[in-house]
Amino acid sequence: MIKTFARQTPYITEEELMEYNAFCSLLPGASSTQILTLIGYKRGGLPLAILTLLVWIAPACVLMGALSFFIPYLDKNTNHNDLFRFIPAMAVGFLAYASVAVFGVSIRNTITWVIMLVCTAATYYFFQFPWIFPTLIVLSGVVTNLSRKRIPQKEIKPRKIKWGNIWLFVFIFLFAGALSETARKNDWPDRKPINLFENMYRMGSLVFGGGHVLMPLMYEQFSVRPEAVKAENRNVVRIDKEEMMTGIGMVRAMPGPVFSIGSFTGGMALRNEGPFLQVVGCIIGTVGLFLPSVLLVLFFFPIWNNLKRYAAIYRSLEGINAAVVGIMIAATFFIAKDVSMFDGRSYSLVNIAVLVGTFCLLHFTRVISPVIVAACLLLGYLL
Repeated sequence: MIKTFARQTPYITEEELMEYNAFCSLLPGASSTQILTLIGYKRGGLPLAILTLLVWIAPACVLMGALSFFIPYLDKNTNHNDLFRFIPAMAVGFLAYASVAVFGVSIRNTITWVIMLVCTAATYYFFQFPWIFPTLIVLSGVVTNLSRKRIPQKEIKPRKIKWGNIWLFVFIFLFAGALSETARKNDWPDRKPINLFENMYRMGSLVFGGGHVLMPLMYEQFSVRPEAVKAENRNVVRIDKEEMMTGIGMVRAMPGPVFSIGSFTGGMALRNEGPFLQVVGCIIGTVGLFLPSVLLVLFFFPIWNNLKRYAAIYRSLEGINAAVVGIMIAATFFIAKDVSMFDGRSYSLVNIAVLVGTFCLLHFTRVISPVIVAACLLLGYLL
C-alpha cells in the first residue's frame, strides 16, 4: 500500500497511511480492507469508500467462492501443497519489505526505538494470542504520552458524534445472535444460512490480528466443534477438515484480503443444499465477515479525527506507529521460523532466493505484487 498509494500515486502520504494502519489495528476485523476503505473515504467520501471496498474484495471472494464448487472434483490423493511450496517464503519477503518501508517513517528517536524493540519481542513470543496486538498499541500510545512538553494542549470545541453506524452494528450483532440461537434450539429445518451468518458476523466483529487469527477460529468452528454433534443432525454447519485446510492454503495465494476465505467457507457450509444455496452461502460468508469491519471503521474514524485534535491523542500516535513497526518485524520473524531455509534440503536454498528476491523486487523495482505471486506459484509447480 505504501508503494502503490503513497509513493507511486499521491492518494495519501506515508504518515497518513501509517496512521490509518495504526487506527485500524485497534479495531477488530479485516485491517487491510479497513485501510483501503478509509483511503477511498478520504478521496471521495462514502460512495468511493464503498466502491473501493467492493473492488478490493471482489476478485478474491469470487475466486474463493468458485473454489467451493470445484473442490469436490479435486483428487484427494494428489498433493496440492507443492504449488504453494514457496508462498510462505514470499510472504516473509513481503513482510520484510513492509517493515523496512515504514521503519524510516516511524522510528525517529530513542523512545520509538525502545517501543519498537519491546513490541517486536512481545509480539514474537505471544503471537498466538490475539489480545497482544491491541494491548501493545494502547500501551505504546500511553508511553509516548507521558511527556507533555513537546505538544501542548490547545482549546478545543466539542463536536457532535453520529451514532448511526455503531447502533446498526450492535443491532445486527444482537439480532443475528438471538435469531441463530432460536433456530438452533428449535432445530429449524432451514436454519443453516441463519447460523452461518451469525458465525461469520460474530467472528468478523471480534477477531483481532487479521486472517492468521481468523482461520484457526474458522477451523475450530466449522470442522472441529461439529464433531461433538451427532452425525444424524444434518442442520449443523460442518466442513470436512481436509477441505477446510485446502481453503486455508489456497487463500494465501489469492490476490486481495485473507478474509475472502469467508466466501469459500460459506459456499462449503451450504454445499449440500444445492447450487443456489451454495451461491447464497458464498454471499453470506462474504457479507458476514466484511460488514462489521466496514461499520466499525466508518463509525470510529470520524471520532478518531476529532480525538486527534487533542494533544494527548496526537502524542500517542508516535508510540502507536512505533508499535506497529515492531509488530510487523515480529510477524516477519514468526512466519520465517516455519519456512525451511537452513535444514540442508535442496529447496531450502530456493526459499532463501525467493525471500531475498521478493524483497529486492519490491524495494528496488516497480514489479507489481501479482507478478511475484504468479512467479512463485509457477516455481512451485515446476520444482
